[in-house]
Amino acid sequence: MSGAGRRIRLVMWKEFLQLRRDPLLIRLILLMPVLQLVLFGYVVAVDVKNLPTAIVDLDRTSVSRQVAASIGASDYFTIVAHPTTDAQIRPLMDRGEVAVAVVIEEGTAARLARGETAPLGIVVDGSDTSSATVGAGYATQIVARFNQQRIASSGLAGGLAQSPGLDARVRVLYNPTMASLNTMIPGLVAVILMISLMVVMSQAVVRERESGTLEQMFVTPIRRTEYLIGKVTPYLLLALGQLTLVALVGLFWFKVPFHGSPVVALTGLGLFMLSAIGLGLFVSLVSRTRQQAQQAVLFLMMPFMILSGFIFPISSMPDPIKPITYAIPLRYALDVLRGVAVKGAGFEALATPLLALAGFGVLIFGAAVVATRRRLS
Repeated sequence: MSGAGRRIRLVMWKEFLQLRRDPLLIRLILLMPVLQLVLFGYVVAVDVKNLPTAIVDLDRTSVSRQVAASIGASDYFTIVAHPTTDAQIRPLMDRGEVAVAVVIEEGTAARLARGETAPLGIVVDGSDTSSATVGAGYATQIVARFNQQRIASSGLAGGLAQSPGLDARVRVLYNPTMASLNTMIPGLVAVILMISLMVVMSQAVVRERESGTLEQMFVTPIRRTEYLIGKVTPYLLLALGQLTLVALVGLFWFKVPFHGSPVVALTGLGLFMLSAIGLGLFVSLVSRTRQQAQQAVLFLMMPFMILSGFIFPISSMPDPIKPITYAIPLRYALDVLRGVAVKGAGFEALATPLLALAGFGVLIFGAAVVATRRRLS
């Protein structure tokens, strides 16, 4: 083994020895994500509005345009696409561009004119259970009001219950059972991974600075690059073990189905881990004590949790806040994990969030390594 490899191995062994001397920390690293998974897996609060919506108008009549106008006039829906066929809905939902699609069948106006019931398709993206449930309910209410207004204008209000009209038929893609755990658990995997990595890495340099071992380290022949590799690798391996544990709990305890490719999910998580490690290193560099590092991590975690779309749908956020969400790496990690686990999406459908994660990983991790080397110098 080369001298560099031996020195890296010795630093790694030193880190594992330090972890072994603190068994409470190891227990927290392994048990905290499971506890968070159990606690947060059953709690969600979402105020849904401005859902991105697609209108598939196959009828192209004044009646179909009235239906589309009624949906677009609501605060609950924002029409962002007008596909020409029903088959174009799934790719839009795979990429996360729309959450709801309304399909106005051909011949709707003719059926209503003959006094018949006309089916109206409402397709919702089940990968976000709360948005799907609320969106389907809102769309059904709008259709009911449309029927009431139409019947009232025709003077048949007395026979409202028996009068024909639009028949809203809801179809759920990706998560037909509408089980909230199926969408919450994949998101929690990314959130817990970020929390644990940032918390542990934020203590990496500041702990040795406090104890005085950092100066002693550099009187040895070890180089700064070797020190960084040996410093990061143990925590990276711990994160992989933690990730495996959380995934097993989600799959076998909560029985969450996984429809996609593990390769796509691991690619997204690997890129996301670079950002989390880099942010933790930055916190460790700017902090003089471990207490400062803990407070800095908490300060970062709050906007990350709120603005990533994990708790509140991004479509429901105020317009001035939405651009900020594009600077949150967790947002794209959630898109990848939910897309893979719930939708079964592949690299092509998830190209945008994967490229964003790659960009954030290179930028944040690279800048953190450069800053760490300068600070150590």
